[in-house]
Amino acid sequence: MPASGPWPEIHRERAALADDLADVTAWSTPSLCREWTVHDVLGHLVSTATLPPVAFFTRLAGAGFRFTAMTAKNVARETADGPAATLARLRAHVNDTTSPPGPADTWLGEIVVHGTDIRWPLGLDRAFPAATLIRVAEFYRRSNMLIGAKNRVAGLTLRATDAEWSAGSGPEVTGPLLALVMAMTGRSAALDRLSGAGLEQLSARYRTA
Repeated sequence: MPASGPWPEIHRERAALADDLADVTAWSTPSLCREWTVHDVLGHLVSTATLPPVAFFTRLAGAGFRFTAMTAKNVARETADGPAATLARLRAHVNDTTSPPGPADTWLGEIVVHGTDIRWPLGLDRAFPAATLIRVAEFYRRSNMLIGAKNRVAGLTLRATDAEWSAGSGPEVTGPLLALVMAMTGRSAALDRLSGAGLEQLSARYRTA
């Protein structure tokens, strides 16, 4: 049976990321994720693409129910054999629908955001379909799960300059929809790509986080 919901988009974006990284050599480049290299982020993506719910809870228990510790162990496991092996594992699981517990839109958001965590520091870009970014933006603006996106943009109007999308109320923050998504999810590198009367308020939330 063909995958439904956001899974076809997830599969497409995994394949696109694997293609974009085919010739990368600067794997130790710092990503947009604190303390992670671009190779580490790739390892995290492979981990979540191969981790069913039972294994997730088993590993969480093994890490003393410390989510951050479990994640670090998963990344170490997936990066141990080097970048080529990690990238090969992503390619091998492009079309899988295995995932930890959680709504499928979580994994679409993950491949978009973490894919960008990798691409931007490497000077790469991805023209995500507008419909995909809108779906991700709608998911994050309503969710505080793990990264607090809903609280981060509360009281602000977000308006895309490259897509028919806006949300919220209050002072405006405007810019490319991908930059808005990255800002929602806590990436300060996105702030320079945004403008508007609400930008200072959004920026201040990073300084006090």
